[in-house]
Amino acid sequence: MVGAWEYECRAAELLDPDVFAWFAGGAGAQRTLRDNVEAFARWRLRPRVLVDVSAASPATTVLGQPVSLPVIAAPVAFQRYVHPDGEAAMARACAAVGTVMCMSTMATTSFADIAAAAPEAPRWLQLYHLTDRGRTAALIEAATQAGASALVLTVDAPVRGHRDAGPGSGFRIPGPEATPNVAAALADLPVGDGGLESLVATTLTWRDLEWLVTETGLPLVLKGVMTGEDAHLACESGVAGVIVSNHGGRQLDGVPASIDALPEVVEAVAGRIEVLVDGGVRRGVDVVVALALGARAVLVGRPLLWALCAGGAEGVEALLRLLADEVTNTLMLLGAPRPELVTRGHVSSTVRTER
Repeated sequence: MVGAWEYECRAAELLDPDVFAWFAGGAGAQRTLRDNVEAFARWRLRPRVLVDVSAASPATTVLGQPVSLPVIAAPVAFQRYVHPDGEAAMARACAAVGTVMCMSTMATTSFADIAAAAPEAPRWLQLYHLTDRGRTAALIEAATQAGASALVLTVDAPVRGHRDAGPGSGFRIPGPEATPNVAAALADLPVGDGGLESLVATTLTWRDLEWLVTETGLPLVLKGVMTGEDAHLACESGVAGVIVSNHGGRQLDGVPASIDALPEVVEAVAGRIEVLVDGGVRRGVDVVVALALGARAVLVGRPLLWALCAGGAEGVEALLRLLADEVTNTLMLLGAPRPELVTRGHVSSTVRTER
């Protein structure tokens, strides 16, 4: 297949309509969901010429971890609902390409089995802070034993975003039995009628970060930061990075596209910690726009999920390699042969600001 859109079309053919719509859909009127993709068209690259690009490479580092391209597999729950190999196949593909897989708390494969599928692949844990700190610690311990080298705390989902009735409403979020890592952490703790969603803490504040930063010993990244104010607080809290993210348009409809919120966060961070971004990335050009606006790397979710559905590990690997080729080509034509050479001067906005 020649791009992310073809994988999405193929997944739509293969999956139960409600399953596809649940993964593909967003909150409310889905304005933010659509804008995540459309926003990239509001930015234009500014190429420089007569630059030696003979040694161009998309390789970089994220949190000190070498990666072959500035693209990380975003945490996506319930991957075995789109392919029987699920997260294990995603891990194998990331290992083959040489990038990070971010494992979801709601993975349908145990952290140990993900590690066994690709022992050499770098792994992070996306974490939902549960209502019980001890159970949260059990999740973290299981992930670290499976080689997780960083925590990615989701901070924009104290409750699930509103979804209108319609396509996808026939999909029911599974219980803990479908998520072995949560089930193991809960042990004999009963789960109420609210299911998995009732287990996520709604009382989480900046004070709770101290425990995660100091007690776990792992770098902590906050996923879901969209404002300069919160970016500044994140820097003061001791975290290693933030991910500018609106949860793929699945939480609060009407917030800006992630790529549009990125410059404000980058300005507030002022180089103190690493900034990543997710949402709407479909091509290598999108990745480079994000780099120009100050991101260290991007996370890609749905496109890799569709590739997993269409082709298992081979499909994910093929899409990642396609993105790597597109990033390399864009860097060469931009006159910035490595990701760290891409600057704010390489991009301009088509939106005029009123004075």
